[in-house]
Order: sequence, then C-alpha cells, then structure tokens
Amino acid sequence: MDSTPERESWVICPVCHEPNPPLVSFCQHCWGAALRSGKLVPFDKLDEETKHTLSRLKRKKRVKKLASGFVVLLFLSTVIFSGLYLFTDILFAPPPAMNSNSRPGDWAMFGHDLGHSRTISEDNILPEGKLKWVFSTSAPIHSSPAIADDTIYLGSRDSKVYALNAATGEKRWEFRTGSWVESSPVIVSGVVYVGSNDGYMYALDARSGEKLWDFKTEYPIMSSAAIADGIVYFGSDDHYIYALDATTGTKLWHFNTRGPVKSSPAVANGIVYIGSGSDFFYALHALSGRLRLHYKSIYSVFSSPVVKNGTVYFGHSNGYLLAIDGKSRSWPKEHEIRPFWLQMYVFGLPVPRPPSQSGFKWGLRLGRTSNSSPALANDILYIGADNQLFAINLQNNEKLWEFKTGAMIRSSPAVAGNTVYIGSADSHLYALNALTGEELWSFLTEDMITASPVIANGIVYISSHDGNLYAIE
Repeated sequence: MDSTPERESWVICPVCHEPNPPLVSFCQHCWGAALRSGKLVPFDKLDEETKHTLSRLKRKKRVKKLASGFVVLLFLSTVIFSGLYLFTDILFAPPPAMNSNSRPGDWAMFGHDLGHSRTISEDNILPEGKLKWVFSTSAPIHSSPAIADDTIYLGSRDSKVYALNAATGEKRWEFRTGSWVESSPVIVSGVVYVGSNDGYMYALDARSGEKLWDFKTEYPIMSSAAIADGIVYFGSDDHYIYALDATTGTKLWHFNTRGPVKSSPAVANGIVYIGSGSDFFYALHALSGRLRLHYKSIYSVFSSPVVKNGTVYFGHSNGYLLAIDGKSRSWPKEHEIRPFWLQMYVFGLPVPRPPSQSGFKWGLRLGRTSNSSPALANDILYIGADNQLFAINLQNNEKLWEFKTGAMIRSSPAVAGNTVYIGSADSHLYALNALTGEELWSFLTEDMITASPVIANGIVYISSHDGNLYAIE
C-alpha cells in the first residue's frame, strides 16, 4: 500500500489540538492522549489549520467567559433583588397613604378607624348613664354597632343586619342573611360591608339595604372588615385572610394562616395586621398579600390589634399583652431554625445566644386569658383580661390601674375624652375615669355584654345578649 499520504500528513490531537507526526498512537504534547480520532492535516496546510484551530479556541474561551460572567451577574442580581424584595421596602414598598377612617361624629367601623384606636376626642356632652332608647331583635347580639350619617348599623344572631335612626332607634331597613351575624358592620362611601356565619361577606346599599354583591368563603365570617383605598380586608374561619375589590367583590388575593381567623384586621402604612387561631400574628403587604412578618404568639390571637407610630399592640388567649414592631420582617425559616438554635445554646454548645423573635418589643402578663381588643389614647392603652380592665402606661409599659367587673370581659373598650367605656359578661356597661379607673356610672342590661361600645354625639351605643341595642345618654 502507498503510505506517502500518511507520511505527508500530520495528526491534530483532539484534546490539545497540537500536531503530531504520523504513525504516532498517542499525543506527544498532552501526556498521551489517544490519536485514533485525531484529524489528518497535510503538511503544507498545517500552519493554516493551526491558526484556524487557535482562533476557534479563542472564540470558545471568549464565549465561555461571557456565559460565565452572565451566569454570575444573573446570580448576583437574583440575590440582590431577593434581598431587597424580602428584607427592605426599597422595592414594592407598602403604600403609606391608604385610608378610609371614620368622619368626625361617626364611628363607621370596628375600632373606629383603620388603626383601631377605639378613641374619639372629648365631646361637648358626655353620656351620664341614662337610657335614651332601646331597639329589640329576636336573638342575642354579639355584633358591635357602627354609626355613619346618623344611622346605626348592627347585626344579630337572628341572622339579620339592621339600619336604625341613631336619634330615635326607629328601624329604617333590615337585611336577612343565611345565619348569625356576629361580625360588625363597616360603612364606607354609602356601602355597608358585613360578614355572616353563613360564610358570605355582603356589600349592602347603606340607604336601602339592597344587596350590591356577596362573596362566599367556606366557613363563618366573624372577623369585622377593614376597608382601605377600595379594598376590603377580613378573615374567615376557613383559615384565610381575604382582600376583595370593594366595588365588585372580586378577590384580589388571599393568604392561608392555617387557623381560623376571628381577629379583625387593622391597616396602617400599607400593611394589614391580623391575628389567627394558628397561634401566629401576621403582617401582610396590603396590595399583594405578601408575608412580611409572622410572629409566633404560641397561643391563639382572637384580639384585634391597635397600631400607633409603627408599634402594634394585641392580646392573646393566654392573657398576655404584646407589643411588636409593625415594620419588622421575619427572617427565612425563622420558626423552623430558632428552636434548634435555642436547644444548642441551652446545652452549652458553642453558638451565640439566639436573638429575640423578629418584631418583639415587649410583653406583659395580664391574666389567664384575654380576648378583648385594646384601645389607645394619650399613651395609655386599655385592654380587658379575665374580669378586669387594665390601663397600661406606654411611657414605662407598666400597669397604671385596673378595674374589676363581676364576670369575664370579652368586650373591647372605647375612649371618649377622659372616659373609658367597657362591657362585661356581668351584664353591665361601665363608664370609668380614664386616668384613675374610678367608676363614674354603670348601666345594667338583661344579659352578658360581649359587643364593644361606640360613642357618637354624646351617646354611647351598646348591644347585649338580651337581644337589645341600647342608646345611653
């Protein structure tokens, strides 16, 4: 066989791309790479092929560098974006101007305003404990009344929502739902929003009681809604917190708390604050429902929060009052990691002391249980626990005074000027000096009071399990 072509050709190594003499089985340049698959190149074209190969290799290296740089840049961008998104408000900050608070002279929502202060400035005329009128329903009332445009709205366990003349108690209309109404009405822009134990959130025309829309959840709605900038926020016993379009009832987002939600949301600085029976308290971005903080309260939170100057106050079912930073955030997997970290620290392993839970500021034990929601006025916080009403001085976080009633307090206090009002399961509505706790007067109903009082135009309104709504002047 003629071997001249073979002698005149060189073998290009497929690994290092260097030329090798013919009849060589292994590359002489890269430690013995096999040349069976090497490329045969005539001797007179060897320089040209070598230059071409080197040029191709340089291009590949440049492409690899660019690809590697792009991957690194993408990774860093993802990390930076995730950090800014999860732990700061530089991107997608909550809208600070969300509001729909009660107008002067009204108490149009549970808690009076979106921050749930449950407080109005001093009226020219304060109630003195005298009955002005009474309106009777056919079942106990747990729902707290609301007042807007001289009309009182409330729900009853007779499955109805009522609208009454605030001056006379005369009924203007009623609307029947499919079950008890224990949620408290909210009135915004001529619409009444109220939940029912039939699982529906209803939007009713405030003048006529005509249904505008309804939204169905799987279980009862005992949470009272908050409305801010055209969005309705509330919780349901189906474990979800909902945000709906206030005009159409269309769901914007929902968030699973893994526990029944009886707490009523407060909204401040574009953040929704609400407790849950899952033993957590939540702070959510108001427009997206994105989780910011889930504070482990250990016990169920049926209390509704009050928010002031970025601090959120609420009680839980084991009788503690808690204060948390409303702008703080939980760190990733905090509640999964922290128990192990704490155990390692307790057993003396070389780990630093675990920090306090995200958001925690301080806590105060008040009693065995607390389902009352706090009110806040002039740096004094008022809240019920067991059968007592407590006043807490927020300057030093200590008890200022306490007032004992004859039975459990599930009602939430309301403050007007220097007077605080509270209902009790002993069937009394009490009026107390807000600075000293001294009893000014009391009003006896015929059954326990679990609803919360509202004050407007010198009249305090309170509902009772005797089925009556009382107007007291």
